[in-house]
Amino acid sequence: MDEKLDGSCAPPEVSRCIHIALLCVQQQPEDRPNMASVVLMLGGEGSLPIPKQPGFFTERNSVEANASSPTKYESHSINEMSLTLLEARD
Repeated sequence: MDEKLDGSCAPPEVSRCIHIALLCVQQQPEDRPNMASVVLMLGGEGSLPIPKQPGFFTERNSVEANASSPTKYESHSINEMSLTLLEARD
């Protein structure tokens, strides 16, 4: 949780919201909860189902993930900018 949120909300509430958000972005639309279910989940305290694979996921580069690594990250771009193209699912 970002330290700027410290004191403004309870960590279990943040965790629950993230968990519900992960349920809403599951790869298969039939696995996602409808809005009425989301509202009930946000207002409740019961257990939540385990989220499945999200529809969009990018892994962090192992060099980026290990910032303390002495290895220098090499850019594979001419102007050190990147372009990401997203395509809609069928």
